[in-house]
Amino acid sequence: MPGKKKLPSKKTRKTKSSPGLDFNHAMVYSKDVAASLQFYRDSLGFKLVEQMEHHNSIVYARLRAPQGTGTLALHMIEPGKTIAAGGGVRLYFEIKDLDNFCTRLQDSGVKFSKLPQLMPWGWKHAYLDDPDGNEISLYWAGAKRFRTSKMPR
Repeated sequence: MPGKKKLPSKKTRKTKSSPGLDFNHAMVYSKDVAASLQFYRDSLGFKLVEQMEHHNSIVYARLRAPQGTGTLALHMIEPGKTIAAGGGVRLYFEIKDLDNFCTRLQDSGVKFSKLPQLMPWGWKHAYLDDPDGNEISLYWAGAKRFRTSKMPR
């Protein structure tokens, strides 16, 4: 295409001048932050970092993943706005003991759209929705996480 710049190959890209970006957090908009907080904290094990209230309702909460440094922010949607189920977001959370974790969630009443199963690309996934209909993938990739996936032929 005319005028389109081609990126240098991975081998020729300079990494010393890169800004060193690190993923900080994902913002999940919610119509009921208290219900979402309960799901992420009580069911998935996230740790509450902070929460903000307005007129005795939780309108914002920031949580830290049970492992690592990732955080998730829950934010009340603006009055009069709606969230389409799923909203085009799927959140991925990795856990080594996937089967037992999913069994504990299921035993506590959490509903799954797909229980853990090995996918063609070699990662094991389970799928469920949060209270606002955002799709959650719980998975285990292990050492394969940063490798190129290979689909079987």
